Amino acid sequence: MTVVASSIEERADGADTDGTRAPLAEIRDLHVSFGDREVVKGVSFTVDAGECLAIVGESGSGKSVTARTLIGLTGEGARISAATIAFDGRSMLGYKDRDWRRLRGREIGFVLQDALVSLDQLRTVGSEIGEALTAHSDSRGGGVFRSRSPLRRADREEKIVELLTLVGVPEPRVRAAQRPHELSGGLRQRALIASALAQDPKLLIADEPTTALDATVQAQILDVLGEAKTRGNGVILISHDLAVVARLADRVAVMRHGEIVEYGSTDQVLRNPTHEYTKNLLASVPSRTSKGTLLTSGETLPEPTAASGTHATPSLRVRDLRKSFEGKHNTARPAVRGVSFDVLPGKTLGIVGESGSGKTTTARMVLGLTDPDAGTVELNGRPWSALTDVERRVNRHQISVIYQDPLSSFDPRWNVERILRDSLRSRGLRGKALDDRISELLDSVGLSDAFRWRHPLHLSGGQRQRVAIARALAPEPSVIVCDEPVSALDVSIQARILDLLAMLQVETGVSLVFISHDLGVIHHVADDILVMRGGEVVEYGDADRVFGNPEHPYTRELLAAVPTVDGGELIA
Repeated sequence: MTVVASSIEERADGADTDGTRAPLAEIRDLHVSFGDREVVKGVSFTVDAGECLAIVGESGSGKSVTARTLIGLTGEGARISAATIAFDGRSMLGYKDRDWRRLRGREIGFVLQDALVSLDQLRTVGSEIGEALTAHSDSRGGGVFRSRSPLRRADREEKIVELLTLVGVPEPRVRAAQRPHELSGGLRQRALIASALAQDPKLLIADEPTTALDATVQAQILDVLGEAKTRGNGVILISHDLAVVARLADRVAVMRHGEIVEYGSTDQVLRNPTHEYTKNLLASVPSRTSKGTLLTSGETLPEPTAASGTHATPSLRVRDLRKSFEGKHNTARPAVRGVSFDVLPGKTLGIVGESGSGKTTTARMVLGLTDPDAGTVELNGRPWSALTDVERRVNRHQISVIYQDPLSSFDPRWNVERILRDSLRSRGLRGKALDDRISELLDSVGLSDAFRWRHPLHLSGGQRQRVAIARALAPEPSVIVCDEPVSALDVSIQARILDLLAMLQVETGVSLVFISHDLGVIHHVADDILVMRGGEVVEYGDADRVFGNPEHPYTRELLAAVPTVDGGELIA
């Protein structure tokens, strides 16, 4: 990484010319290039102590590269020029690796979105947090977690438990002894946040810190970050979730193509935006008021062209599903307890609940990937869960799935054509008929025929998800299980995917089981809602009734935890 100061004079003490204290962090006229490609173009902003600046924008807008510049992790081969890059009154222009290492963790914390990659897979979570606690403990005092002298082992273990408790990790002593692969995505993310908070850094950079979290845990993390602000710490929040931004941020910078296109107070940017791009971002956020419309255009969804109705045979009938897994000391640990529901043709069931509530296990039993201990699943009025694997194989084409991370579900050796060809095996197509069907599928998800020769690694996140949808549609199923299909996507890409699913449902009459922690998305897409907690169904019914007049205390708690853009409208 090469850092070059511009011709503008840089003050070594970081003080403003009028003698007032300089911002906690300041960037002026930042340019970042990789080779001949400029990805950040003249960005400027400040962050004061006790303030949160949110940087929003689509993937590739330059927001993460900009934030990483403040901790010397811009990337290999990056060339940086700026009038100012300063922290706590000190210029960081000309910093060497050893200077950045002294700064990271101790004074500037960093939370990445992908916790599985960020955490050391060979160490326990407790070891990871313990290292962060003791890395600079002999050089700085004060703060909530810092200490002037090295921590004793017993004290360190207690602080690890305290940090895990702070970020909402259940059974913190048990989790501290586990490795990252033994934890769910949400638990890994919370462990990463705990590690970043260990030294109570003056500035915390959080890159999509709540994307993988349920509403109640998300609210707890936002409270933790809010408390850091109250203590006088600065926060830079990178997020595509505008409701999260509304809850935490004091100011917002909207980035597009490496530039800040709108910058101002949170209230001004989110309630009265001036730039067309900001307006489009806000219009793309799903909510209860967007239900029945296309997010990208605002137009009303057309009437279904395929059969559907309240008197039709359910595409999916689930009765009293139960499943337990072996726990410690050969004891059975119930994961799903008596789950029942119906999904009618052309309708969508939304399933919500916190991590560990049994959503995924229920979905796996519906798909026939996990056998229930008790209960039944019927597919199009016929037994499904009671069949053997061989018997299910004949009708496997009737139900398919879209995963949150399509890349991990693709064979990396296959191009898009091979992926779709494999999904079409059950249809018995050959030659030109097969070739034409692949073209039709690509066209149905908004991809040109040229994409058939590309590999998933060379596609964007939104393009991969479109291929995943095409794969799910290929066998012409009557039911598609959607497991967090849009949670990792930017708000505008998410809107296009949700519109695509809505139009495909109108045209084909496919039924959807839609699992998501994003309640705004669920209310936008679902006809009925199933709320799960501890493996049980605590509430089930019409979406408008469940969201508008919830009966169970847990549902009310879940809805109360959802951040909103304007304080009144449900937008998750």
